Amino acid sequence: MGIDRRQVEHIAELAKLELTPEEIEIFASQLSVILEHFRSLQEVDTGGIPPTAQVIPLRNVLRQDEVVPSLPTEDVLSNAPHKEKGYIKTPPLRE
Repeated sequence: MGIDRRQVEHIAELAKLELTPEEIEIFASQLSVILEHFRSLQEVDTGGIPPTAQVIPLRNVLRQDEVVPSLPTEDVLSNAPHKEKGYIKTPPLRE
């Protein structure tokens, strides 16, 4: 059972993608091939393998927090294209 045109259109709608008719046909074919590969994985005997969410041990790789002095305000503002009252001024956000 492959992916048909209607299913690709539905997936594209959910992902807010605009696809051309040619792209829909290409994706239908590609997704069908991917599903066939997943079907072949169902044939693998995994009965003796316990369910797992993580195959390698987790460990924190972050450095320790250290309190360090901040940059002087003058140094930070020296690179700002626009500044006002000791702050970097940016244009307002528009929707």
